[in-house]
Amino acid sequence: MIKRKKTKQIQIGKIKIGGFAPVSVQSMCTTDTHDIDATVKQIKELEEVRCELVRIAILDEAAANNVAEIKKQINIPLIADIHFDHKLALKVIDNGIDALRINPGNIGKLDNVKEVATAAKLAGIPIRIGINGGSLEREFAHLPLEKAMVESALRQIKILEKMKFENIKVSLKSSDVITMINAYKIMSKKVKYPLHLGVTEAGTMKCGLIKSACGLAPLLLKGIGDTIRVSLTANPVEEVLAGYEILRALEIRKEGVNFVSCPTCGRCKINIIPIANEIQKLTANTEKNLTVAVMGCAVNGPGEAKAADIGIACGKKHGIIFKKGEVVKTVQEEDLIKEFMKEFETLLQD
Repeated sequence: MIKRKKTKQIQIGKIKIGGFAPVSVQSMCTTDTHDIDATVKQIKELEEVRCELVRIAILDEAAANNVAEIKKQINIPLIADIHFDHKLALKVIDNGIDALRINPGNIGKLDNVKEVATAAKLAGIPIRIGINGGSLEREFAHLPLEKAMVESALRQIKILEKMKFENIKVSLKSSDVITMINAYKIMSKKVKYPLHLGVTEAGTMKCGLIKSACGLAPLLLKGIGDTIRVSLTANPVEEVLAGYEILRALEIRKEGVNFVSCPTCGRCKINIIPIANEIQKLTANTEKNLTVAVMGCAVNGPGEAKAADIGIACGKKHGIIFKKGEVVKTVQEEDLIKEFMKEFETLLQD
């Protein structure tokens, strides 16, 4: 069992972060925040796959003014991403935002930071200090990148702490996996604030998933990390699905479907790739902790996947549906998915 590092617990809306609260999964809207309908639609799609926190970009006052209306139509906490203009932070606080993501170093003079910290404290909302390896202060340029990121974050933390603000979460993101891992390892020894993990600018679906898994897993296995985002150049729904897959693979979060499928071989007489993809898609939104298997061989399938709650094993033009290794039904190839889902629904009702 992974021993979590205890961090200071904060709360964003109804979601507890840090302490020994579950590692939460978040994403960020790709929509223009000026477009309320599109933004709400995307957040609703994220809610359907159990996204727990969502961030939106606040580029100007018009976007900031839309926060109140967006909040009325969604069910998960909303985080504002703000750079340079501290007045936008004040505006979204007035409009009911649940948390801020800022870098105190880029919103101007200390009076601006103090104004934001005071307003956030009165509203009871956290601030995430978001450090990015690609935009650090010049004074840290002589340091190795991971140390420069940590020093930058520590300076921003001290700014807020001097203002008696400690409702803080920290991120140290880099597009370089090793740099990101090292930065979080160093930071976890220096502060007790909750850490938000992520490999930034990880890339498209294939390379982004690989980089994110490689970056997140070593930290999570050491008990480091309180929230995660899998950053992908893709629909943000994919980020959330990937986030849960990583947490399930590490047995950190167990709710939802653990999907198992074989790589196929010469024994397979049915093209199981589209079958596996469709079943994974149809079961993805399930909250119940279940293991689902799609196997290519009717002889070995139930044995190899006997721990699965439910599965399919394929033969020639037909397949069998099994539960806990026991065959419950034999069906024709064209009916496999339909009959599988009937049996799957019965498990959800148990």
